[in-house]
Amino acid sequence: MTEEINLLDEMLKEDDNLTDKQRKILVAATEMFAEKGFAATSTNEIAKKAGVAEGTIFRHYKTKKDLLLSIVTPMMVKMLGPIIIKDLNKVLDKDFERFEDFVRAMIINRQEFLEKNLKVVQIFLQEIPFHPELREQFIEHIGKKVVSRLIQIVGHYQSKGQIVQLPATTVIRLTASTIMGYFAAKYIINPKWNDEEEINQMIHFLKKGLTPDE
Repeated sequence: MTEEINLLDEMLKEDDNLTDKQRKILVAATEMFAEKGFAATSTNEIAKKAGVAEGTIFRHYKTKKDLLLSIVTPMMVKMLGPIIIKDLNKVLDKDFERFEDFVRAMIINRQEFLEKNLKVVQIFLQEIPFHPELREQFIEHIGKKVVSRLIQIVGHYQSKGQIVQLPATTVIRLTASTIMGYFAAKYIINPKWNDEEEINQMIHFLKKGLTPDE
């Protein structure tokens, strides 16, 4: 079972220099950015949700973007990167006999993480395409490390004859896009489906598409 870690709570605990008002602002901003997106959220709305004057926000953060970065940057550098790597290693370090067992473990691992940190993840997914500095941080602290491990794992299952001989990055992209599509539907569209059955169908689809032709 994945350790239940709430990134926002951890960030607020880690920084002893934050005032009570700053903590309220950061919590309110996280909820508003996740719900409405950065561009559609006003500092006035954040102030009202936090129960502070709008001027209080600007005493601590020069701009709305500074507020966004004050949430995302420490989470990315200090917490999200190390926690994601550590959490993923619980799956990546195991030697599953079959590729489909590895994929199932990855899906369950990421689902447990998302359940606890959905608002933070929503902000990353919504804002990374529009803020180059966030994209660079993600690639540096998470992307490179995860992809290099996955390339090794794909090679392992290709050597066992379980995965078609495509470039490892192609296999990763096809697998990741399928899993991300599942999570997008589950947490955005919120369909009334049976999770276990849906995961089984997804794994069957990936296995059939990635198994070498006989």
